[in-house]
Amino acid sequence: MIAPAHRLANVKEYYFSKKLREVARLKAEGHPIINMGIGSPDLPPHPSVTEALNHSSAQPTSHGYQSYQGIPALREAIASFYQKHYAVSLSPTDEILPMMGSKEAIMHISLAYLNPGDKVLIPNPGYPTYSSVTELVGAKAVYYDLKEENQWLPDIGQLEELAQSGIKLMWINYPHMPTGANASREALEALVTFAKKHQILLVNDNPYSFILTQSPISILSIDGAKDIALELNSLSKTFNMPGWRVGMLCGQASYLQEVLKVKSNMDSGMFLGIQEGAIAALNLDQRWFDQMDAIYHKRREAVWKLAERVGAICERNSAGMFVWAKLATQTTPSALVDKLLYENHIFITPGDIFGSNGHGYIRFSLCVPENLIQEAFDRVNSTWTK
Repeated sequence: MIAPAHRLANVKEYYFSKKLREVARLKAEGHPIINMGIGSPDLPPHPSVTEALNHSSAQPTSHGYQSYQGIPALREAIASFYQKHYAVSLSPTDEILPMMGSKEAIMHISLAYLNPGDKVLIPNPGYPTYSSVTELVGAKAVYYDLKEENQWLPDIGQLEELAQSGIKLMWINYPHMPTGANASREALEALVTFAKKHQILLVNDNPYSFILTQSPISILSIDGAKDIALELNSLSKTFNMPGWRVGMLCGQASYLQEVLKVKSNMDSGMFLGIQEGAIAALNLDQRWFDQMDAIYHKRREAVWKLAERVGAICERNSAGMFVWAKLATQTTPSALVDKLLYENHIFITPGDIFGSNGHGYIRFSLCVPENLIQEAFDRVNSTWTK
């Protein structure tokens, strides 16, 4: 047998890749699984988005290779979106790089900037891909704590201590996944100041800023942030387009040029129809966001009831499309997840897959219709004993 590369020694298969096979098996056996584990929007994109895709797909000239940087109209739409919603001015020419989703961008940024042995600050709890990609490129993960008592924000004092060993790159993610915590302008300013002081490339992963938030914020709106920071964004959550794989990397031209060196050797451009659909999405007005928020508000209230019924205390001052809840008993998250899955046929996520600071917590997705959330509650209510 041919041995795998050493870089895979500390990398595990993505939790949801493995767990969803189990869920699929249970479904195939006839169990009526309610999937509240993943953040894949169940709602469709706006009709104008699919219309743009269909129109472009029907043109005989739409099917060739596209620019690695996306068509100018897409970059202009992204620039207008950032100006309108974040008050951030970006040059469509060289400060915006369309990406095939944020996950691709995490890999590309890491390949562009990390050498073997470089140290990377990663949030605990946080998106597992930050750690996996760090391992894949041979860099070293250095975890910084996010804790409930600090509103799930970094402790600058701890960061200062960790920075003494030399850090190349830092991942942040606000609104935060999995906890839903928001970062104030003051918190982001402190992080920019910290990154400048230690010459650390600061990357904010920002796909949730239009879901159940009052004031969307970009780290690039902080004075001087472009000197040291990049921002990832995505159409997946905001516009119900996860399978389209459309994201963007924004920031200083010199940083993006290095990432483009990687990207241009990894793909051959994004299908034109997808780019046209993305433009239509980015041009939607406030009514779209209000409509989505109204739906998610109702779903969140229903999930709060469900979470409390299984003995969890919800984090209510949050944003994004998840409910983060603390277990009120000593039950481990994985034990509770398995109990719900096998006894009630409800799939949720254990908090500890996001890091050790997620132990004792569970996460529910809001990407489930209200009637199924009610069905989940009824199942638990009829059988559950705390």
